[in-house]
Amino acid sequence: MEVKAKARILVVDDEEDLGRILKFALMAAGHEVLLAMDGAEGLKLAREGGPDLILLDLMLPKIDGYKVCRMLKFDERYKSIPIVILSARTQEADKEMARDTGADLFITKPYNLEEILRTIDRLLLTSPSYLQKAS
Repeated sequence: MEVKAKARILVVDDEEDLGRILKFALMAAGHEVLLAMDGAEGLKLAREGGPDLILLDLMLPKIDGYKVCRMLKFDERYKSIPIVILSARTQEADKEMARDTGADLFITKPYNLEEILRTIDRLLLTSPSYLQKAS
C-alpha cells in the first residue's frame, strides 16, 4: 500500500543543511513540510501546524527533543501524531529514553533518505489521524 494523499510533515533539526535536505526530499515525494530549527519552535509548530508526522532531532537548542516528544505524546490532542527520532546519539539508553517519552521510532544519523521515505509512508498508513484526512 502506498501513501496517496499529501501529508504535512514537521522536521525539527538545528542542523540547517540536514533540515533542508529532508525538506527537499519530502517535498519531492509530494509532502508539505514545516521546518523548525529548535525545540521551542518545533513544539509551537506541532501544536499550531497540524502535522501528520514529526521528524525530531534530540539535541536541540531551547527545548531538547526528549521534552518535545514527551510534551506532545502525553497530551491527548497530539498523542496520535507519529514521532520519528532522527539522532546522532547511538547509545541504547538514548533509544530507551526516546521510547519512554513516546517516540514511535528511533533512526540513527547518518540515515538513508530512501529508508526515511519508506518509514514515513509506513507510519502514515497506520496513523488514524492521517488515514481520516486521506479518505
